[in-house]
Amino acid sequence: MGNKVTVLGGGAMGTACAILLSENPEQEVALWTRNPEHAAVMAQSRQNERLLPGVKIPASVAITADVEAAIDGADILVAAVPTAFLREALTDWAPLLTADRPMVSVIKGIENETFLRPSEIISEILGQRGVVALGGPSHAEEISRRLPASVVAASGDLSLAKRVQAMFTTDRFRVYTNVDIIGVEMAAALKNIVAIAAGICDGLGFGDNAKAGLITRGLVEMTRFGTAMGAEASTFAGLAGLGDLVTTCVSPYGRNREVGERLGKGETLEQIQADMKSVAEGVWTTRSVYELSDQRDVDMPIANEVYQVLFEGKSPTAATESLMLRPPKRE
Repeated sequence: MGNKVTVLGGGAMGTACAILLSENPEQEVALWTRNPEHAAVMAQSRQNERLLPGVKIPASVAITADVEAAIDGADILVAAVPTAFLREALTDWAPLLTADRPMVSVIKGIENETFLRPSEIISEILGQRGVVALGGPSHAEEISRRLPASVVAASGDLSLAKRVQAMFTTDRFRVYTNVDIIGVEMAAALKNIVAIAAGICDGLGFGDNAKAGLITRGLVEMTRFGTAMGAEASTFAGLAGLGDLVTTCVSPYGRNREVGERLGKGETLEQIQADMKSVAEGVWTTRSVYELSDQRDVDMPIANEVYQVLFEGKSPTAATESLMLRPPKRE
């Protein structure tokens, strides 16, 4: 075999990445999941029955809960754990990771309190190393079943982005490159907030016109916030921005859209989170963006209303009225 790639995180996206990477016969692939029982079941059944039922994990993918064994000999690492757990996980992995091994992040969030993007958390805990953010419309449920998808690999180091492009590219998975890692990570996080709002539209039965308007104005907010943080505006018109936004707002697989829909139908956030199989990153990201936009004085009306629904008990109907009754303005 050629290079070894280790995927750290046995959720839906981590599993899908391992399946995707294993299509290249020149790559040895290991998948690490924290829970030993989960690892044993996955290794025996060759599927992630809870999150990707019916999708076979190739026999060539080594599945383990032993992080040292998973990382041993790896040339490049793929981080696929939720933002809220990334710092703790990286701290555990740090003694095993040498500085010369780059990392690919498929994580879509902004850390609470620090407001750091995943690549910044990686650099803070592990020291400076090459980091690539992989973003775009790429639900694990679809790419694991070889349905066509296109994404973007972003890094300040274009040669590293091209290396990751080659690693992930298949006849069903097209990868573009981009040097705007700030924009790709910001877009990946921000679209989840808009997806919660889109789900609220669905839950309230507001129809296509309302949802299309919300998505359009949501993209404006994403671009406004991202550029204030140093991103390039053009990134938000690309796969990581508009592409991922559309998918997340309309797909039945979207966890953030599901949160919003259930809120719109009258459930509380606590009820929703209690029985969700996977983490909805947008809930945490909303808190970060609400606080950071206030500090930086960035106008984020949709994000602010989502925050009030999630954390201040505002009704989805009242939040909608607040948005619709804002003073008229130019587009």
